[in-house]
Amino acid sequence: MFKVSSSSSSSSRPSSGSSSGSSSRSKHRSRSSPSPQEAINRLRETEAMLTKKQEYLESRIQQEIMIAKKNGTKNKRAALQALKRKKRFEQQLTQIDGTLSTIEFQREALENATTNTEVLKNMGYAAKAIKGIHQNIDLDKIDSLMQDITEQQEVAQEISDAISKPFGDQFDEDELLAELAELEQEELEESMKNMGRLPSVPTTKLPSTRPSHRATSKKRVEDDHDMKRLAAWAS
Repeated sequence: MFKVSSSSSSSSRPSSGSSSGSSSRSKHRSRSSPSPQEAINRLRETEAMLTKKQEYLESRIQQEIMIAKKNGTKNKRAALQALKRKKRFEQQLTQIDGTLSTIEFQREALENATTNTEVLKNMGYAAKAIKGIHQNIDLDKIDSLMQDITEQQEVAQEISDAISKPFGDQFDEDELLAELAELEQEELEESMKNMGRLPSVPTTKLPSTRPSHRATSKKRVEDDHDMKRLAAWAS
């Protein structure tokens, strides 16, 4: 009985050790999980490999079609074998298309998750920065400051109004304009009266004060004749 119990206890010990070892290995695997960028790069490499495989299968399908056409009437068995290979290649091509769709979906999901993580991280940094700024701002001080600014603006407006107010007597501009119009009317009426007192302008043509050349010559002849008569009388 003692031996049996000891053997059973000894057999139970390594099982606990193996369970602890497996848990440590799982923890190690979780710690060494790949980063999102590494996973994206691996998926892109897989996509490139499968794309090349697609190109190879498409070329093989075309080759098998050419072989089937070439041996269609001459070697029926070779033609059928070529068509069978073509079918297998087409099946593989269909499987690769489905695999590529899955990998593409997974890669896009990782890229979106990475982008969202970066966006949220930057938004968190911005939120912390805003919080730090707001911690140094007192709302009560802001209200007091805004009241002071409003009061100072009102004082400045009052000062501006007081400076711009004209000094001296204040006259009604409409009354001054009406008085000026009366003076202009009186001046116009006085001018019209003075124009009525002027003598009328003669309508007949006045004789010219300057003697003509013919009249001057005739007068000279008469003067010469009178001088000759006077000289004869004197002699």
